[in-house]
Amino acid sequence: MPNQSVTRPSLSVKISLILVGLVAFFFILYMGRGIIIPLVFALLIAILLNPLVNLLCNAKINRIIAIALSLLLTIALFVSLLSFIIWQATSFSDTFANLEGKVNDLYNQAIEWIAQTFKINAQDIRAWASDTQQKIINNGNAFIGQTINTIGGILAFVFLLPVYVFMILFYKNLLLEFIARLFPQAQHHHVVEILGETKIVIQSYLLGLLLEMVIIAVLNSMGFLLVGLQYAVLLGIIGALLNLIPYIGGLIAITLPMILAMVTKTPTDVVIVGGIYLFVQFIDNNFIVPAIVASRVRLNALVSIVVVLLGGVIWGVSGMFLAIPLTALVKVIFDRVPPLQPWGYLLGDDMPPITKQIFRPRKKRVPKTG
Repeated sequence: MPNQSVTRPSLSVKISLILVGLVAFFFILYMGRGIIIPLVFALLIAILLNPLVNLLCNAKINRIIAIALSLLLTIALFVSLLSFIIWQATSFSDTFANLEGKVNDLYNQAIEWIAQTFKINAQDIRAWASDTQQKIINNGNAFIGQTINTIGGILAFVFLLPVYVFMILFYKNLLLEFIARLFPQAQHHHVVEILGETKIVIQSYLLGLLLEMVIIAVLNSMGFLLVGLQYAVLLGIIGALLNLIPYIGGLIAITLPMILAMVTKTPTDVVIVGGIYLFVQFIDNNFIVPAIVASRVRLNALVSIVVVLLGGVIWGVSGMFLAIPLTALVKVIFDRVPPLQPWGYLLGDDMPPITKQIFRPRKKRVPKTG
């Protein structure tokens, strides 16, 4: 039988197939976000709780009871934090009427300043602000409907998440057996290495985030208390929670304390609050994150920012939080698969030395004479 030559696809065909595959992949992630996001969160929490479940099982406790106790402990911690935030927010709403008057005074002062600085009639500015407010009110029904849908999605997420976590922990051996059957036995040692490193990355990252959140909340609260800012502890905790969203959350976190300082304190205090926030962020970015969070998740800043923004486009706030750990898992896989290792290197932060000659040109052959 004559040998048949195999035609390899051209580079343009490969690129086209990759682009189509990426579009289809992200389209599935976007359309299935209602199902995929709770499952991903549940998987991360299950990996985090797995050592505690194993510890309880080693203490001769039934596995179902061990999983239930681990979940109850996690839920109790979450409810305690949420209750404290709600309690502080309720006391904040009691003083909202007083703050509203000060906000109106600042609003009138801002209009007068704009009118005098840019030579614009103050009445025109007020008319424009009134029209904008009326448009917002007219769109209120649509906003209320979206809010109800969002609340419904959050409630479904809250009730489904413990169920998913319980099921993943209970069927852990079944899932591992399924993964083992996907690969030939000769590759099982590579699979074990990837799974082990994945578990370490997730556990280290999540525990590091929790510890970072506690430290940032304490530093923020202490700084705001020194200034005498109202609800300093609440603002410190909210800032720490927003800080869990890489790069973007930190920019939002400073808005509330600076607005509150602007309304209740002097302009000097506003500057001090901003300085405290910048100081805490400096400590976080240069000492806390490198020592606690980034010890296992070795992603460069460019990739981190891109994946966080991409996660926000696809999955919203949840995607911004999940972007870093999921990309870290992808890097673990890329680093273990030889054809994908260049992509794993691209995601990492291992910078080559500046003096290194990256592209080595071939030596020209000198024709022999004589």
